[in-house]
Amino acid sequence: MHEYDVVVVGKGNAALCAALSARDQGARVALLEAASEDESGGNSRFAGGVMRFAYSTVEDLKRVTELTEEEIATSDFGTNTREEFLDDLYRLTAYRTDPDLSEHLVANSLDTMAWLRSKGVRFVPNYGRQSGMVGGKRKFFGRMPIEVSGGGAGLVQYLDAAAKKAGIEVFYETRALSLIYDGERVLGARTRQKGKPAEFRAKSVVLACGGFEANPEMRTRYLGPGWELAKVRGSRFNQGDGLKMALEIGAAPYGNWSGCHATGWDRYAPEFGDVNVGDQFQKHSYIFGLLINADGKRFVDEGADFHSFTYAKYGGEVLKQPGQFAWQVFDAKVKHLLRSEYRIKLVTKVTADTLEDLAPRLEGVNAGQFLKTVREFNAAVRKEVAFDHTVKDGKCTVGIEPPKSNWAQPLDTPPFEAYATTCGITFTFGGLRIDKESGQVLDVHLNRIPGLYCCGEMVGGLFFFNYPSGTGLVSGAVFGRLAGTNAARGAKNAAH
Repeated sequence: MHEYDVVVVGKGNAALCAALSARDQGARVALLEAASEDESGGNSRFAGGVMRFAYSTVEDLKRVTELTEEEIATSDFGTNTREEFLDDLYRLTAYRTDPDLSEHLVANSLDTMAWLRSKGVRFVPNYGRQSGMVGGKRKFFGRMPIEVSGGGAGLVQYLDAAAKKAGIEVFYETRALSLIYDGERVLGARTRQKGKPAEFRAKSVVLACGGFEANPEMRTRYLGPGWELAKVRGSRFNQGDGLKMALEIGAAPYGNWSGCHATGWDRYAPEFGDVNVGDQFQKHSYIFGLLINADGKRFVDEGADFHSFTYAKYGGEVLKQPGQFAWQVFDAKVKHLLRSEYRIKLVTKVTADTLEDLAPRLEGVNAGQFLKTVREFNAAVRKEVAFDHTVKDGKCTVGIEPPKSNWAQPLDTPPFEAYATTCGITFTFGGLRIDKESGQVLDVHLNRIPGLYCCGEMVGGLFFFNYPSGTGLVSGAVFGRLAGTNAARGAKNAAH
């Protein structure tokens, strides 16, 4: 048996933030990680590393990253004011996001970014994925000008180093199975450690071990039929264990249990995420092309918004198509705009000099209907509106269903390229109900469960139907800090 003040279950971004903030309060902290050291880091390890936080000025950004005078002079960083951030959250979740949780997330996002920096996390301007040159100035779009150096894997590395420096103990290959609960207070966790039972006793437990996205049985039960067929973008260890053990002792489920973050992902990617490839199986430049299903038809408005605001729901739309796949088709005019993930070695891609040659190469697609779809699309594009990839340019189609609202250009310039995608699930939206003041888990009667806290993907009530990119890592850090700080204080109080 092991004894600590605070035990944190998980070892991704949220778990590490919880452990570090508990340690800041003087608590003795242990992290329990189901994976081996090589595979550790949860879903955070597979994240792209972009961070969405509230900022109004360049001075705000300078709290997070070093910017040279030249970078400031030659860049338009835009803004993501608290109002803009909240507007995006409300709009994308059909106004269902929990107002208290989203307010806490947005209000604490900038301070938390500065705190992460103080822990050694390095941030850099998001040049590659969220900016373009306009009139000699670099313009950032999608309200996300900052990313972690080294992406999600880099974030985990920085936080690992901080945890080591702080003297936080990490137990690998230690899967939490159930909570030690005496009916009044959570007193630790029962685990399987390298195949043998082990108990970790603590005055406070923080659950930060992700959703149920890697569990096909739970996906089918909660998300619905067909979801067992999705690829898993991230960790194979996110099996829903934390959610199950909390529900077993009466924790309140909360949020969008039939919803998830799911994106376009290479059709032949492996079953789970590959740490060597990271997030590069994703394919997020569909806004500049056409999405075509097995019937040879379009099925979504590819240009409804920047990919940051549609990518997390369009994976689910791909899963609904016959055969659970879609081809993304582009012409030479936009090739220079395609993101880096289109140029990796492991990619399912076909090219041709004419659409007639491309059609039969789109495996599983009705070639005749594909050509008809492209002809109708090309004829429907408004030619008089100028194309501009850095803004919602209003260059749309007229008279076809579904429409394309922005960035609609005729597919007419060879060579043509097409990429086969399916649905890759990132994380599930359903979680536990927490007290916004403390990060403490509430029971089904909305009373606090003494000794139990949660953060990260396990917090229910923030995301519904959709998700603004870059919010997950910031949310994990914000609620990780909240849970860790209060778990340590709770442990101190329980000891007296």
